[in-house]
Amino acid sequence: MSKVGHFRDLVVWQRGMELCGLTSQVRRAAVSVPSNIAEGHARASTKEYLSHISTARASLAEVETQLEIATRLGYLQANELNAELQRTGILGRQLTALRVALKERI
Repeated sequence: MSKVGHFRDLVVWQRGMELCGLTSQVRRAAVSVPSNIAEGHARASTKEYLSHISTARASLAEVETQLEIATRLGYLQANELNAELQRTGILGRQLTALRVALKERI
């Protein structure tokens, strides 16, 4: 085994740094989902609410994509991915139902 001159040269450190970036991206997208639901609910019009629900749904798709990436990079196991995709699937269907209900108001 060759001597490593600096911790930045370690593959494990480099992969850990990649994970940190991915973790923050997932967190931002995940936080965006309930934030947009709340902001939309507080808006004056149903059309604005619908727009925010659409943004929440898009953020949920972003979370799903980032979870897939994490799995491909080896940061997440397939069974963990499947569990998370079940959760996001339920939330996605609920957001769709809310969107349908809001469209009926217009």
